[in-house]
Amino acid sequence: MNDKTATSRRPEAASPVSTHNAAVVIPTFNERDSVPKLIETLFGLYPDIHILVVDDHSPDGTSEVVRALQPQYPNLMLLDRLHNPGFGASYRDGFRRVLAEPWCHSIIAMDADFSHDPSVIRHLLGKLAGNDVVVGSRYVAGGSVRNWNLRRRMLSRAANFYVRATLGVPVRDATSGFLCMRREALECVPVQSTDSEGYAFLVELKYLLTRSGSRIAECPISFDERREGQSKMSAGKVWESFWMPWRIRLRS
Repeated sequence: MNDKTATSRRPEAASPVSTHNAAVVIPTFNERDSVPKLIETLFGLYPDIHILVVDDHSPDGTSEVVRALQPQYPNLMLLDRLHNPGFGASYRDGFRRVLAEPWCHSIIAMDADFSHDPSVIRHLLGKLAGNDVVVGSRYVAGGSVRNWNLRRRMLSRAANFYVRATLGVPVRDATSGFLCMRREALECVPVQSTDSEGYAFLVELKYLLTRSGSRIAECPISFDERREGQSKMSAGKVWESFWMPWRIRLRS
């Protein structure tokens, strides 16, 4: 991955995108119940897609469950992280791992708990044919959120408005964790030099992609609150997204 300062030159985005050269990167922590179902669902929908589970050495044995499924699914990869735990660190290591594969042309980031609908991946990849990055968005026409109370809805809306106003990111859902990127777009940004965690990592990633000149589109999604597993997003990391935009701006 290129860690040099992003330039204004944007990568080309005209070639078609298929599932056989796409990698789904899924960070996990204590997801032994949900992740096998997600893996089965993803391969059922997209038999030739690749999946990388990036596990933070979950005490519930998530990595062992994934490892047991690998003989059944040849395109299932596992990265068992033993050090430097964290959501952002998991994605940084996961991106580095899939970008080392010459077959990888596009990368999908998503949660392990079915809060992101796997069937939407085909729409993200379809829209990627004319863009560099496609964000699964709760806050464009057709998007929605389920099972959230009013306070959480207002907090999320306020955070996204604040991020857009502070960083100039042209995305209505800047904190979305469901997105699809061309490898050229990801290689143009210094992801490995970031140190943010939680939602702040998702914000910083979109900011870097914007500054690199990537063509970013949004695709409506219906976001379902977590049904299973243990979230890696603490309340502190949610609030981090409020001060992180200024840190990102100053560092840039």
